[in-house]
Amino acid sequence: MTSISKKEIIELLELRGREQEEFHRKASEIRRNTLSDKVYFRGLIEFSNICINDCLYCGIRCSNKKISRYELSFEEILQSVGEVLSTGITSIVLQSGERRDLKFTSYVVYILKLIKEKYPQVSITLSVGEQTREVYEEFFNSGASRYLLRIETSDPVHYKKLHPESMSFENRIRCLRDLREIGFQVGTGVMINSPYQSLENLAEDLLFFKEMDIDMCGMGPYIPHADTPLGGIEYRPQESLNLGLNMIALLRHIMPDINIASTTALETLSPDGRELGLLAGANVVMPQFSPFEFRSSYSLYNNKPVGSVYSKEFIDDLKERIIRLGLIPDFKDHGVSVHFLRRAQDVSGS
Repeated sequence: MTSISKKEIIELLELRGREQEEFHRKASEIRRNTLSDKVYFRGLIEFSNICINDCLYCGIRCSNKKISRYELSFEEILQSVGEVLSTGITSIVLQSGERRDLKFTSYVVYILKLIKEKYPQVSITLSVGEQTREVYEEFFNSGASRYLLRIETSDPVHYKKLHPESMSFENRIRCLRDLREIGFQVGTGVMINSPYQSLENLAEDLLFFKEMDIDMCGMGPYIPHADTPLGGIEYRPQESLNLGLNMIALLRHIMPDINIASTTALETLSPDGRELGLLAGANVVMPQFSPFEFRSSYSLYNNKPVGSVYSKEFIDDLKERIIRLGLIPDFKDHGVSVHFLRRAQDVSGS
């Protein structure tokens, strides 16, 4: 199904019940046959909720005065990385609100160098938003090998309905292209069932992922935050869950060899949401490792899970849940995107 029309995508997004379960089962088979039954772990460290953007849906938007802002110290970040490693996981995600000032970008560069010096075995994914090409190059040269920059929607008109005028859809695209050219494994994603979104938009999002030739995807269902301009718009959680799972399954059919995360937002909508995402074809999970006292302040949406203060017990439980699905939790493997490796091989071969 690597070639598929928008009409066919919409029909598959509407699947429910037994047909939906069968479609998810086929997506899991594609993951197994193309990649493996391994589930890769990324220890997520949300190191700052300070953000200059004012996105209309996001709880850490700069105009939200009701949340407590924080920025972890170098020592706190290194301690969190050490906690990740203590569970056996060797891959981390460093995520924050968006800033582009020199103080922040230098801070990130220094963090990367500290981590690689102390823990050279760690694979680092960065998710710190839009930057100049020169800054991205500095991040790459300092030790980050993956970058996640969610587009949130691939429709420029829809994008404007979700973001302030100061934010540019075109610049977001420029960033994704720069990251790809620099050599990062590039990931993006969208909010699913967000305000003003249609099934046609979601179909276009999937075709956009294919066109951009992404290596990994971290998309999840939209969940409102009460302290945002869009927080009061009607919200259908069950529909968001169904569409979120169908988007994962469709993307696995369309791009069989990329890494797809089963996101935290799925778990917000259903206690077994993370497992349902894996059964729909995802192959990455990102458990939380930020210091426990700061986790509730990284409030992108309402009721965001904060995990457990006892990280090892939480990871052991998650591991057992994955095994019960018939899948293989893999902590040691960095889980490099096979899609990325194949493209790199094609380039070197040519």
